Amino acid sequence: MTLRQPSRKMQGTKPLSQSAKPSETSQKPAVLVVDLDGTLLRSDMLYECFWSALGRDGWSTVRAVPKLREGRAALKRALVDISDVDVRTLPYDREVVARIEAWRAGGGKAVLATASDQKLGEKIAAHLGIFDEVHGSDGTRNLKGAEKAAFLEAQYPDGFTYMGDSAADLAVWRSASHAISVGAGRRVVAALDSGETSAEHLTRDAPPRALLRAMRPQQWLKNLLVAVPLIADPGIGPGAILPMIGAFIALSFAASAGYLINDLLDLGDDRSHPRKRDRPFAAGTLSPQFGTLAIPVLLAISALISLLVSPALLGAVALYFVATVAYSVKFKQHTLVDICLLAFLFTLRIIAGGIAIGSILSVWILAFSMFIFYALAAVKRLAELTDTETATRMTSRRGYIAEDRRIVSQMAIASGYLAVLVLALYVDDPLTQEKFGSPWLLWGVCPLLIFWISRMVLKADRGLMHDDPMIFAVTNAASRWVIIFCGLLVLGAVVL
Repeated sequence: MTLRQPSRKMQGTKPLSQSAKPSETSQKPAVLVVDLDGTLLRSDMLYECFWSALGRDGWSTVRAVPKLREGRAALKRALVDISDVDVRTLPYDREVVARIEAWRAGGGKAVLATASDQKLGEKIAAHLGIFDEVHGSDGTRNLKGAEKAAFLEAQYPDGFTYMGDSAADLAVWRSASHAISVGAGRRVVAALDSGETSAEHLTRDAPPRALLRAMRPQQWLKNLLVAVPLIADPGIGPGAILPMIGAFIALSFAASAGYLINDLLDLGDDRSHPRKRDRPFAAGTLSPQFGTLAIPVLLAISALISLLVSPALLGAVALYFVATVAYSVKFKQHTLVDICLLAFLFTLRIIAGGIAIGSILSVWILAFSMFIFYALAAVKRLAELTDTETATRMTSRRGYIAEDRRIVSQMAIASGYLAVLVLALYVDDPLTQEKFGSPWLLWGVCPLLIFWISRMVLKADRGLMHDDPMIFAVTNAASRWVIIFCGLLVLGAVVL
Protein backbone atom coordinates (compact mmCIF):
# COMPACT_ATOMS: atom_id res chain seq x y z
CA MET A 1 0.00 0.00 0.00
CA THR A 2 1.40 3.37 -1.02
CA LEU A 3 0.84 6.26 1.36
CA ARG A 4 1.56 9.92 0.79
CA GLN A 5 3.88 10.79 3.64
CA PRO A 6 5.73 13.89 4.83
CA SER A 7 9.44 13.73 4.14
CA ARG A 8 10.45 14.33 7.77
CA LYS A 9 10.97 11.08 9.70
CA MET A 10 10.89 10.41 13.38
CA GLN A 11 14.15 9.91 15.19
CA GLY A 12 15.00 6.71 17.02
CA THR A 13 13.96 5.77 20.50
CA LYS A 14 15.78 6.82 23.57
CA PRO A 15 16.61 4.32 26.34
CA LEU A 16 13.84 3.09 28.56
CA SER A 17 13.16 4.91 31.79
CA GLN A 18 15.58 3.82 34.47
CA SER A 19 12.63 3.08 36.70
CA ALA A 20 11.48 0.30 34.39
CA LYS A 21 12.09 -3.25 35.59
CA PRO A 22 13.55 -5.89 33.25
CA SER A 23 10.47 -8.07 33.60
CA GLU A 24 8.28 -5.16 32.57
CA THR A 25 10.23 -4.49 29.40
CA SER A 26 10.77 -8.10 28.37
CA GLN A 27 7.15 -9.27 28.68
CA LYS A 28 5.04 -6.67 26.96
CA PRO A 29 1.34 -7.42 26.42
CA ALA A 30 0.19 -8.65 23.01
CA VAL A 31 -2.11 -5.68 22.42
CA LEU A 32 -0.76 -2.40 21.02
CA VAL A 33 -3.21 0.49 21.33
CA VAL A 34 -2.42 3.51 19.15
CA ASP A 35 -3.78 7.03 19.44
CA LEU A 36 -4.66 8.89 16.24
CA ASP A 37 -4.28 12.68 16.58
CA GLY A 38 -0.65 13.68 16.98
CA THR A 39 0.53 10.06 17.12
CA LEU A 40 -0.38 8.00 14.07
CA LEU A 41 -1.29 11.24 12.35
CA ARG A 42 0.71 14.46 12.23
CA SER A 43 -2.47 16.45 12.55
CA ASP A 44 -5.66 16.83 14.58
CA MET A 45 -8.84 15.46 13.01
CA LEU A 46 -11.19 17.75 14.94
CA TYR A 47 -9.63 20.76 13.24
CA GLU A 48 -9.22 18.91 9.93
CA CYS A 49 -12.94 18.17 9.94
CA PHE A 50 -13.86 21.70 11.01
CA TRP A 51 -11.97 23.38 8.16
CA SER A 52 -13.09 20.79 5.63
CA ALA A 53 -16.70 21.31 6.69
CA LEU A 54 -16.33 25.10 6.65
CA GLY A 55 -15.01 25.01 3.09
CA ARG A 56 -17.70 22.59 1.96
CA ASP A 57 -20.77 24.03 3.69
CA GLY A 58 -20.01 27.06 5.83
CA TRP A 59 -23.57 27.66 7.04
CA SER A 60 -24.07 24.06 8.18
CA THR A 61 -20.73 24.22 9.97
CA VAL A 62 -21.76 27.34 11.87
CA ARG A 63 -25.01 25.66 12.85
CA ALA A 64 -23.08 22.62 14.06
CA VAL A 65 -20.95 24.60 16.54
CA PRO A 66 -23.73 24.78 19.20
CA LYS A 67 -23.50 20.98 19.33
CA LEU A 68 -20.58 21.62 21.66
CA ARG A 69 -23.17 22.18 24.41
CA GLU A 70 -23.95 18.46 24.12
CA GLY A 71 -20.25 17.60 24.46
CA ARG A 72 -17.19 17.41 22.23
CA ALA A 73 -18.25 14.00 20.93
CA ALA A 74 -21.49 15.45 19.54
CA LEU A 75 -19.59 18.25 17.80
CA LYS A 76 -17.13 15.76 16.31
CA ARG A 77 -19.94 13.62 14.92
CA ALA A 78 -21.65 16.66 13.40
CA LEU A 79 -18.45 17.87 11.74
CA VAL A 80 -17.63 14.42 10.37
CA ASP A 81 -21.08 14.28 8.76
CA ILE A 82 -20.53 17.66 7.03
CA SER A 83 -16.86 17.34 6.12
CA ASP A 84 -15.23 15.39 3.36
CA VAL A 85 -11.69 14.60 4.53
CA ASP A 86 -9.70 12.44 2.14
CA VAL A 87 -8.04 9.91 4.45
CA ARG A 88 -5.75 8.73 1.63
CA THR A 89 -3.70 11.93 1.68
CA LEU A 90 -3.52 12.59 5.42
CA PRO A 91 0.01 13.09 6.86
CA TYR A 92 0.56 9.71 8.50
CA ASP A 93 3.72 9.19 10.52
CA ARG A 94 5.59 6.48 8.68
CA GLU A 95 7.68 5.50 11.71
CA VAL A 96 4.54 4.84 13.73
CA VAL A 97 3.05 2.89 10.81
CA ALA A 98 6.23 0.81 10.63
CA ARG A 99 6.04 0.10 14.38
CA ILE A 100 2.46 -1.11 14.04
CA GLU A 101 3.32 -3.33 11.08
CA ALA A 102 6.26 -4.83 12.98
CA TRP A 103 4.05 -5.46 16.02
CA ARG A 104 1.48 -7.34 13.95
CA ALA A 105 4.21 -9.27 12.13
CA GLY A 106 5.36 -10.47 15.54
CA GLY A 107 1.93 -11.87 16.28
CA GLY A 108 0.48 -8.97 18.28
CA LYS A 109 -2.88 -7.24 17.93
CA ALA A 110 -3.02 -3.55 16.87
CA VAL A 111 -5.90 -1.35 18.00
CA LEU A 112 -6.73 2.21 16.99
CA ALA A 113 -8.27 4.04 19.96
CA THR A 114 -9.01 7.67 19.26
CA ALA A 115 -10.94 10.61 20.60
CA SER A 116 -11.86 11.34 16.98
CA ASP A 117 -15.20 10.06 15.76
CA GLN A 118 -15.66 6.34 15.22
CA LYS A 119 -16.69 6.84 11.58
CA LEU A 120 -13.46 8.64 10.83
CA GLY A 121 -11.37 6.05 12.69
CA GLU A 122 -12.94 3.27 10.66
CA LYS A 123 -12.17 5.04 7.38
CA ILE A 124 -8.54 5.51 8.36
CA ALA A 125 -8.20 1.92 9.56
CA ALA A 126 -9.75 0.61 6.33
CA HIS A 127 -7.30 2.71 4.30
CA LEU A 128 -4.18 1.65 6.20
CA GLY A 129 -5.18 -1.97 6.73
CA ILE A 130 -2.98 -2.39 9.82
CA PHE A 131 -5.53 -2.44 12.66
CA ASP A 132 -7.50 -5.32 14.09
CA GLU A 133 -9.94 -3.14 16.02
CA VAL A 134 -11.10 0.49 16.01
CA HIS A 135 -12.57 2.39 18.93
CA GLY A 136 -13.53 6.06 18.78
CA SER A 137 -15.95 8.66 20.05
CA ASP A 138 -19.54 7.80 19.17
CA GLY A 139 -21.36 11.13 19.33
CA THR A 140 -22.10 10.73 23.04
CA ARG A 141 -18.91 9.40 24.65
CA ASN A 142 -15.68 11.30 24.06
CA LEU A 143 -12.99 8.62 24.14
CA LYS A 144 -10.22 10.69 25.66
CA GLY A 145 -8.20 10.88 28.87
CA ALA A 146 -9.78 9.10 31.84
CA GLU A 147 -12.71 7.91 29.68
CA LYS A 148 -10.31 6.19 27.30
CA ALA A 149 -8.29 4.73 30.19
CA ALA A 150 -11.38 3.16 31.79
CA PHE A 151 -12.56 1.79 28.45
CA LEU A 152 -9.22 0.20 27.61
CA GLU A 153 -8.84 -1.31 31.09
CA ALA A 154 -12.21 -3.02 30.67
CA GLN A 155 -11.57 -4.03 27.08
CA TYR A 156 -8.07 -5.47 27.64
CA PRO A 157 -7.85 -6.72 31.25
CA ASP A 158 -4.63 -8.65 30.51
CA GLY A 159 -2.83 -5.37 29.79
CA PHE A 160 -1.85 -3.35 26.75
CA THR A 161 0.90 -1.15 25.38
CA TYR A 162 -0.28 2.37 24.64
CA MET A 163 1.22 4.73 22.07
CA GLY A 164 0.24 8.39 22.51
CA ASP A 165 1.58 11.92 22.38
CA SER A 166 -0.01 14.39 24.79
CA ALA A 167 -0.77 15.17 28.41
CA ALA A 168 -4.31 13.88 27.84
CA ASP A 169 -2.79 10.41 27.41
CA LEU A 170 -1.15 10.36 30.85
CA ALA A 171 -4.29 8.83 32.37
CA VAL A 172 -4.17 6.06 29.76
CA TRP A 173 -0.46 5.44 30.27
CA ARG A 174 -1.04 4.98 34.00
CA SER A 175 -3.42 2.15 33.14
CA ALA A 176 -1.13 0.63 30.51
CA SER A 177 1.46 -2.09 30.99
CA HIS A 178 3.93 -0.25 28.79
CA ALA A 179 4.04 3.28 27.35
CA ILE A 180 5.37 4.65 24.09
CA SER A 181 5.31 8.41 23.60
CA VAL A 182 5.50 9.96 20.14
CA GLY A 183 6.84 13.51 19.82
CA ALA A 184 5.69 14.33 23.35
CA GLY A 185 6.72 17.52 25.11
CA ARG A 186 9.28 17.62 27.90
CA ARG A 187 6.69 17.75 30.68
CA VAL A 188 4.87 14.72 29.33
CA VAL A 189 8.12 12.78 28.97
CA ALA A 190 9.16 13.74 32.51
CA ALA A 191 5.78 12.67 33.90
CA LEU A 192 6.06 9.33 32.13
CA ASP A 193 9.60 8.71 33.34
CA SER A 194 8.63 9.48 36.94
CA GLY A 195 5.70 7.05 36.86
CA GLU A 196 5.57 3.32 37.49
CA THR A 197 4.82 2.35 33.89
CA SER A 198 7.84 1.42 31.79
CA ALA A 199 8.21 3.91 28.96
CA GLU A 200 10.09 4.60 25.76
CA HIS A 201 10.05 7.76 23.71
CA LEU A 202 10.03 8.43 20.00
CA THR A 203 11.11 11.98 19.31
CA ARG A 204 10.27 14.19 16.37
CA ASP A 205 12.33 17.02 15.01
CA ALA A 206 10.73 20.38 15.70
CA PRO A 207 9.78 21.78 12.28
CA PRO A 208 12.03 24.82 11.69
CA ARG A 209 10.04 28.01 11.21
CA ALA A 210 6.90 26.09 10.23
CA LEU A 211 4.55 28.83 11.42
CA LEU A 212 6.63 31.50 9.70
CA ARG A 213 6.47 29.52 6.46
CA ALA A 214 2.70 29.21 6.80
CA MET A 215 2.45 32.98 7.33
CA ARG A 216 4.20 33.45 3.94
CA PRO A 217 6.31 36.52 4.73
CA GLN A 218 7.52 36.57 1.13
CA GLN A 219 4.00 37.60 0.17
CA TRP A 220 4.33 40.71 2.32
CA LEU A 221 6.15 42.25 -0.65
CA LYS A 222 2.70 42.93 -2.08
CA ASN A 223 1.98 45.24 0.83
CA LEU A 224 4.72 47.61 -0.34
CA LEU A 225 1.89 48.95 -2.50
CA VAL A 226 0.99 51.13 0.49
CA ALA A 227 3.91 53.33 -0.65
CA VAL A 228 2.27 54.10 -4.02
CA PRO A 229 0.30 57.13 -2.69
CA LEU A 230 3.53 58.56 -1.28
CA ILE A 231 5.28 58.11 -4.64
CA ALA A 232 2.33 59.56 -6.55
CA ASP A 233 2.24 62.60 -4.27
CA PRO A 234 5.91 63.47 -3.58
CA GLY A 235 4.89 66.73 -1.91
CA ILE A 236 3.87 64.89 1.25
CA GLY A 237 6.49 65.36 3.98
CA PRO A 238 8.60 62.73 5.78
CA GLY A 239 6.01 62.57 8.56
CA ALA A 240 4.02 60.19 6.37
CA ILE A 241 6.70 57.48 6.52
CA LEU A 242 5.81 56.15 9.98
CA PRO A 243 2.06 55.79 9.25
CA MET A 244 2.95 54.11 5.97
CA ILE A 245 5.11 51.57 7.82
CA GLY A 246 2.24 50.99 10.25
CA ALA A 247 -0.12 50.29 7.34
CA PHE A 248 2.42 47.87 5.86
CA ILE A 249 2.75 45.90 9.11
CA ALA A 250 -1.01 45.86 9.79
CA LEU A 251 -1.79 44.58 6.30
CA SER A 252 1.00 42.00 6.52
CA PHE A 253 -0.33 40.43 9.72
CA ALA A 254 -3.91 40.50 8.40
CA ALA A 255 -2.68 38.89 5.18
CA SER A 256 -0.87 36.15 7.12
CA ALA A 257 -4.06 35.38 9.04
CA GLY A 258 -5.81 35.11 5.68
CA TYR A 259 -3.10 32.77 4.35
CA LEU A 260 -3.51 30.50 7.37
CA ILE A 261 -7.26 30.35 6.76
CA ASN A 262 -6.72 29.70 3.06
CA ASP A 263 -4.28 26.84 3.71
CA LEU A 264 -6.53 25.28 6.33
CA LEU A 265 -9.48 25.39 3.95
CA ASP A 266 -7.36 24.00 1.12
CA LEU A 267 -5.81 21.09 3.01
CA GLY A 268 -7.28 18.39 0.78
CA ASP A 269 -6.55 20.28 -2.41
CA ASP A 270 -2.98 21.12 -1.37
CA ARG A 271 -2.18 17.51 -0.50
CA SER A 272 -2.96 16.46 -4.06
CA HIS A 273 -0.86 19.28 -5.54
CA PRO A 274 2.70 18.49 -6.71
CA ARG A 275 4.19 21.50 -4.88
CA LYS A 276 1.61 22.75 -2.39
CA ARG A 277 1.60 19.40 -0.55
CA ASP A 278 4.85 20.55 1.10
CA ARG A 279 3.09 23.45 2.81
CA PRO A 280 3.28 23.13 6.63
CA PHE A 281 -0.37 22.21 7.26
CA ALA A 282 -0.63 19.85 4.29
CA ALA A 283 2.63 18.07 5.14
CA GLY A 284 1.82 17.79 8.82
CA THR A 285 4.78 19.84 10.03
CA LEU A 286 2.36 22.33 11.58
CA SER A 287 -0.77 21.30 13.46
CA PRO A 288 -4.06 22.80 12.22
CA GLN A 289 -4.90 23.34 15.88
CA PHE A 290 -1.86 25.60 16.31
CA GLY A 291 -2.70 27.44 13.09
CA THR A 292 -6.30 27.95 14.16
CA LEU A 293 -5.17 29.48 17.46
CA ALA A 294 -2.60 31.69 15.71
CA ILE A 295 -5.22 33.38 13.52
CA PRO A 296 -6.87 35.55 16.24
CA VAL A 297 -3.43 36.51 17.59
CA LEU A 298 -2.33 37.80 14.19
CA LEU A 299 -5.60 39.67 13.78
CA ALA A 300 -5.29 41.28 17.20
CA ILE A 301 -1.79 42.56 16.37
CA SER A 302 -3.02 43.87 13.02
CA ALA A 303 -6.01 45.64 14.59
CA LEU A 304 -3.90 47.25 17.31
CA ILE A 305 -1.34 48.65 14.86
CA SER A 306 -4.10 49.87 12.53
CA LEU A 307 -5.87 51.65 15.35
CA LEU A 308 -2.63 53.34 16.42
CA VAL A 309 -2.39 54.86 12.93
CA SER A 310 -6.07 55.80 12.52
CA PRO A 311 -9.57 54.32 12.91
CA ALA A 312 -10.04 54.73 9.15
CA LEU A 313 -7.04 52.46 8.51
CA LEU A 314 -8.55 49.88 10.85
CA GLY A 315 -11.67 49.93 8.68
CA ALA A 316 -9.62 49.46 5.50
CA VAL A 317 -7.61 46.58 7.00
CA ALA A 318 -10.81 44.96 8.30
CA LEU A 319 -12.34 45.22 4.82
CA TYR A 320 -9.19 43.69 3.36
CA PHE A 321 -9.34 40.74 5.76
CA VAL A 322 -13.06 40.15 5.20
CA ALA A 323 -12.55 40.23 1.44
CA THR A 324 -9.62 37.82 1.77
CA VAL A 325 -11.69 35.35 3.79
CA ALA A 326 -14.61 35.70 1.37
CA TYR A 327 -12.23 34.91 -1.45
CA SER A 328 -10.86 31.82 0.35
CA VAL A 329 -14.23 30.49 1.48
CA LYS A 330 -16.40 31.20 -1.54
CA PHE A 331 -15.31 33.41 -4.41
CA LYS A 332 -12.13 31.60 -5.42
CA GLN A 333 -14.42 28.86 -6.71
CA HIS A 334 -16.16 31.18 -9.17
CA THR A 335 -14.63 31.94 -12.53
CA LEU A 336 -13.80 35.61 -13.22
CA VAL A 337 -15.20 36.70 -9.85
CA ASP A 338 -12.00 35.45 -8.24
CA ILE A 339 -9.85 37.51 -10.64
CA CYS A 340 -11.89 40.64 -9.96
CA LEU A 341 -11.62 40.15 -6.22
CA LEU A 342 -7.86 39.61 -6.39
CA ALA A 343 -7.52 42.87 -8.33
CA PHE A 344 -9.65 44.62 -5.73
CA LEU A 345 -7.46 43.31 -2.90
CA PHE A 346 -4.35 44.73 -4.56
CA THR A 347 -6.03 48.08 -5.10
CA LEU A 348 -7.25 48.09 -1.51
CA ARG A 349 -3.61 47.99 -0.39
CA ILE A 350 -3.01 51.25 -2.24
CA ILE A 351 -6.17 52.75 -0.74
CA ALA A 352 -4.99 51.72 2.73
CA GLY A 353 -1.67 53.46 2.08
CA GLY A 354 -3.52 56.63 1.05
CA ILE A 355 -5.67 56.50 4.18
CA ALA A 356 -2.61 56.01 6.39
CA ILE A 357 -0.78 59.09 5.09
CA GLY A 358 -3.89 61.22 4.52
CA SER A 359 -3.52 61.43 0.73
CA ILE A 360 -6.42 61.73 -1.72
CA LEU A 361 -5.78 59.22 -4.46
CA SER A 362 -6.03 60.25 -8.09
CA VAL A 363 -8.67 58.50 -10.19
CA TRP A 364 -5.85 57.70 -12.62
CA ILE A 365 -3.95 55.78 -9.94
CA LEU A 366 -7.04 53.80 -8.95
CA ALA A 367 -7.88 52.97 -12.57
CA PHE A 368 -4.28 51.96 -13.31
CA SER A 369 -4.16 49.70 -10.28
CA MET A 370 -7.42 47.94 -11.16
CA PHE A 371 -6.28 47.21 -14.72
CA ILE A 372 -2.72 46.16 -13.89
CA PHE A 373 -3.76 43.93 -11.03
CA TYR A 374 -6.59 42.38 -13.00
CA ALA A 375 -3.92 41.49 -15.56
CA LEU A 376 -1.67 39.95 -12.91
CA ALA A 377 -4.56 37.97 -11.40
CA ALA A 378 -5.37 36.64 -14.87
CA VAL A 379 -1.70 35.72 -15.35
CA LYS A 380 -1.86 33.80 -12.07
CA ARG A 381 -4.82 31.75 -13.31
CA LEU A 382 -3.17 31.30 -16.71
CA ALA A 383 -0.05 29.88 -15.04
CA GLU A 384 -2.18 27.41 -13.06
CA LEU A 385 -4.07 26.30 -16.15
CA THR A 386 -0.88 25.82 -18.12
CA ASP A 387 0.64 23.65 -15.44
CA THR A 388 -0.38 20.27 -16.82
CA GLU A 389 0.02 18.57 -13.44
CA THR A 390 -2.33 21.09 -11.86
CA ALA A 391 -4.79 21.14 -14.76
CA THR A 392 -5.31 17.37 -14.64
CA ARG A 393 -5.74 16.99 -10.89
CA MET A 394 -8.92 15.38 -9.72
CA THR A 395 -9.20 17.68 -6.70
CA SER A 396 -9.60 21.40 -7.38
CA ARG A 397 -11.56 24.24 -5.86
CA ARG A 398 -11.23 26.40 -8.99
CA GLY A 399 -13.96 26.89 -11.53
CA TYR A 400 -11.64 26.89 -14.55
CA ILE A 401 -10.83 24.20 -17.08
CA ALA A 402 -7.74 23.82 -19.25
CA GLU A 403 -9.64 25.04 -22.32
CA ASP A 404 -10.05 28.47 -20.69
CA ARG A 405 -6.37 29.26 -21.27
CA ARG A 406 -6.98 31.20 -24.47
CA ILE A 407 -9.59 33.59 -23.09
CA VAL A 408 -7.72 34.08 -19.79
CA SER A 409 -4.58 34.94 -21.77
CA GLN A 410 -6.51 37.50 -23.80
CA MET A 411 -7.93 39.07 -20.64
CA ALA A 412 -4.47 39.40 -19.14
CA ILE A 413 -3.02 41.07 -22.24
CA ALA A 414 -5.96 43.43 -22.79
CA SER A 415 -6.13 44.53 -19.16
CA GLY A 416 -2.36 44.98 -18.95
CA TYR A 417 -2.24 47.17 -22.05
CA LEU A 418 -5.17 49.24 -20.79
CA ALA A 419 -3.19 49.83 -17.60
CA VAL A 420 -0.34 51.24 -19.69
CA LEU A 421 -2.80 53.50 -21.52
CA VAL A 422 -4.17 54.81 -18.21
CA LEU A 423 -0.61 55.44 -17.00
CA ALA A 424 0.13 57.45 -20.15
CA LEU A 425 -2.98 59.57 -19.60
CA TYR A 426 -1.94 60.08 -15.98
CA VAL A 427 1.52 61.26 -17.00
CA ASP A 428 -0.05 63.70 -19.46
CA ASP A 429 -2.41 65.13 -16.82
CA PRO A 430 -1.56 68.78 -15.91
CA LEU A 431 -1.77 67.99 -12.18
CA THR A 432 0.83 65.25 -12.61
CA GLN A 433 3.08 67.68 -14.49
CA GLU A 434 2.95 70.01 -11.48
CA LYS A 435 3.72 67.33 -8.88
CA PHE A 436 6.91 65.97 -10.45
CA GLY A 437 10.12 67.83 -11.15
CA SER A 438 10.85 65.92 -14.37
CA PRO A 439 7.56 64.28 -15.36
CA TRP A 440 8.81 63.47 -18.87
CA LEU A 441 10.89 60.64 -17.36
CA LEU A 442 7.66 58.83 -16.47
CA TRP A 443 7.03 58.24 -20.17
CA GLY A 444 9.87 55.72 -20.08
CA VAL A 445 7.86 53.53 -17.73
CA CYS A 446 5.18 52.86 -20.38
CA PRO A 447 7.28 50.84 -22.88
CA LEU A 448 8.93 48.95 -20.04
CA LEU A 449 5.50 47.93 -18.72
CA ILE A 450 4.37 46.82 -22.18
CA PHE A 451 7.44 44.57 -22.41
CA TRP A 452 7.00 43.29 -18.85
CA ILE A 453 3.30 42.45 -19.22
CA SER A 454 3.84 40.75 -22.56
CA ARG A 455 6.68 38.69 -21.17
CA MET A 456 4.72 37.65 -18.07
CA VAL A 457 1.82 36.40 -20.19
CA LEU A 458 4.22 34.58 -22.51
CA LYS A 459 5.99 32.86 -19.60
CA ALA A 460 2.70 31.84 -18.00
CA ASP A 461 1.33 30.51 -21.29
CA ARG A 462 4.46 28.41 -21.82
CA GLY A 463 4.19 26.90 -18.36
CA LEU A 464 7.38 28.60 -17.14
CA MET A 465 5.80 30.45 -14.21
CA HIS A 466 5.56 28.28 -11.11
CA ASP A 467 5.07 31.00 -8.52
CA ASP A 468 2.69 33.83 -7.79
CA PRO A 469 3.25 36.52 -10.49
CA MET A 470 4.31 39.07 -7.89
CA ILE A 471 6.89 36.68 -6.47
CA PHE A 472 7.99 35.72 -9.97
CA ALA A 473 8.42 39.41 -10.79
CA VAL A 474 11.02 39.91 -8.06
CA THR A 475 12.79 36.56 -8.46
CA ASN A 476 13.09 36.48 -12.26
CA ALA A 477 16.20 38.33 -13.50
CA ALA A 478 14.56 40.09 -16.46
CA SER A 479 11.59 41.19 -14.36
CA ARG A 480 13.89 42.53 -11.67
CA TRP A 481 15.73 44.68 -14.22
CA VAL A 482 12.43 46.08 -15.49
CA ILE A 483 11.39 46.93 -11.92
CA ILE A 484 14.77 48.55 -11.24
CA PHE A 485 14.65 50.70 -14.38
CA CYS A 486 11.05 51.72 -13.65
CA GLY A 487 12.07 52.64 -10.11
CA LEU A 488 14.98 54.73 -11.38
CA LEU A 489 12.73 56.57 -13.82
CA VAL A 490 10.18 57.37 -11.13
CA LEU A 491 12.93 58.45 -8.72
CA GLY A 492 14.38 60.69 -11.38
CA ALA A 493 10.97 62.22 -12.05
CA VAL A 494 10.66 63.05 -8.34
CA VAL A 495 14.12 64.41 -7.48
CA LEU A 496 15.40 65.94 -10.73
